[in-house]
Amino acid sequence: MSERKVALVEGEYYHIYNRGNSRQAIFLTEDNYTRFSALLYISNGTTSFDFREIDKDRVFEFDRGQQQVAIGAYCLMPNHFHILLTPLVDGGATTFMKKLSTGYSMYFNKKNFRTGSLFEGNYKSEHVDDDMYLKYLFSYIHLNPVKLIQSDWREKGIHNKEEVLNYLRSFRYSSYVDNNYVRPEAKIINRERFPEYFTSKESYDSEMEEWLSYGADEEIPKRD
Repeated sequence: MSERKVALVEGEYYHIYNRGNSRQAIFLTEDNYTRFSALLYISNGTTSFDFREIDKDRVFEFDRGQQQVAIGAYCLMPNHFHILLTPLVDGGATTFMKKLSTGYSMYFNKKNFRTGSLFEGNYKSEHVDDDMYLKYLFSYIHLNPVKLIQSDWREKGIHNKEEVLNYLRSFRYSSYVDNNYVRPEAKIINRERFPEYFTSKESYDSEMEEWLSYGADEEIPKRD
């Protein structure tokens, strides 16, 4: 389910996230990640679609109609996902998330011969009304994959920073990789609707490295 009682307001920023029911994995194979990534793009529009009729090699050329939201960052993890977005039209976020969640749940259930809810209730949304926190979320979302190779990094610090940075730069299921090379999935992102915090790839990399430098005795700032 993806319906919400409180509307997400056009022009405001939101951190959207959800995880698998009972913390179960929602991505089991590369094809699962690929399908969700494709849905991030084609669900963000007014055009109705049947995924079976879309050329799999030209998904990101699909005419999706009017964008409903602008996505600034995203990351897909084995049992949850994060999306940073701003609605472009009234009700845009609700429309987008309903199409995304329903489309992926139906695909996943059919693929894995299962029934019932895939996600843990409605997606969660956090209104981001502070500029410093909005900037922080770009790093927070893109640093999620670090937990896949070092789960205790926030508590104990990074063991091998260069290894971690290389991993993040090659992690395909996050928009961070779009800073490093051009790929079709880059069309998911619309950074023009977000403040220009990072004027170059190097400045963004530097920001990520700074967060990774926080050691076990240093507290990563959190929002009040």
